[in-house]
Amino acid sequence: MQKPLTRTFHSAFLPSLLLVFTTAVHAQTPGQTDRIVIAKSAHTLTLYSQGRITHTYKVALGPGTGPKQFQGDHKTPEGLYAVDARNAHSQYHLALHLSYPNPADRAHAAAAHRAPGGDVEIHGLPAAYAFLGSLHRLHDWTDGCIALTNPEIEEIFRLTPTNTPVEITP
Repeated sequence: MQKPLTRTFHSAFLPSLLLVFTTAVHAQTPGQTDRIVIAKSAHTLTLYSQGRITHTYKVALGPGTGPKQFQGDHKTPEGLYAVDARNAHSQYHLALHLSYPNPADRAHAAAAHRAPGGDVEIHGLPAAYAFLGSLHRLHDWTDGCIALTNPEIEEIFRLTPTNTPVEITP
């Protein structure tokens, strides 16, 4: 009788214990990003983990100053957002989609009877322009997105989970 009870215990308890252990290890993955700050004036994107800076990159943005206000203005937004989707098959190599527009962005656009726009991403370079590497940063060229080299977005993509908070400052 002991063997069936032992087997039942092991078959029910051990998978639960492994799930808890695996989840705990995943939650403490060293270097995993838990916050991103994009400083438009400095053209930088900084990754944070547990309050500490882990990586800083130079970026290209949308042209013009000030926050994105309306669809088609090509500006990079300013405010608090989150990574709400990951695209491993982006035409811009890899992409992290941001939760723009937030409620304040929607309200501002609605008050002006305009659309706020969308599809703001942190992304790499299209295949045809990947050879430019860091030279792409000589000019702000995006439609409001945050662009990096392909090796940089590969690193960020690997380190950044969905729902990571993103703050974009002037």
